[in-house]
Amino acid sequence: MKSKLFLILLIALLGSGLVRASETEPGDGSGKKYDLNGSVVQGESKKPIKNVNVTAYLSSKKEKVVITDGNGNYAFDDLKPGTYKFVFEKDGFRKVVREKVVIKTDEAFQLNIEMIENNDFDLVPTPFHFTDL
Repeated sequence: MKSKLFLILLIALLGSGLVRASETEPGDGSGKKYDLNGSVVQGESKKPIKNVNVTAYLSSKKEKVVITDGNGNYAFDDLKPGTYKFVFEKDGFRKVVREKVVIKTDEAFQLNIEMIENNDFDLVPTPFHFTDL
C-alpha cells in the first residue's frame, strides 16, 4: 500500500515539473519566463552585439533598462501590460526604436534587432576654412 502511494506521489511530482518546464523559456536554464526577450546583431555580419542599452518606455515613462550579454541576448521580466516603445543604443551604431509593441499578461514576446554601424562623422571646420587668401 505504501509503495503505491509513493508511486502516485512521484508521478504527480514529475508531471507538475514537466508542466512548469514547458512554461519557461527554452535554453535559458533559469526557469524564468520573460515578458520580452530577443537578440541584437550587427546588420551586415549578423554577429551578436554585446553591451547594447535596451530601454523600455511605457506612456513616455522609462520603465526598465537592460544590457545585452556577450551573445547579444537581452530579456525583460515583470513588465506591466501595455504598449511600449523600445530603444536600442550603443556607441558606434545607429539608434533603433521599435514603437507600439504590445505586452500582454502571461504572454511572451520576442523582438530581434539588427543594428547598423554609424559611419557618419561630423566635419569640424579648421581655422584655415575661414581665412581669406
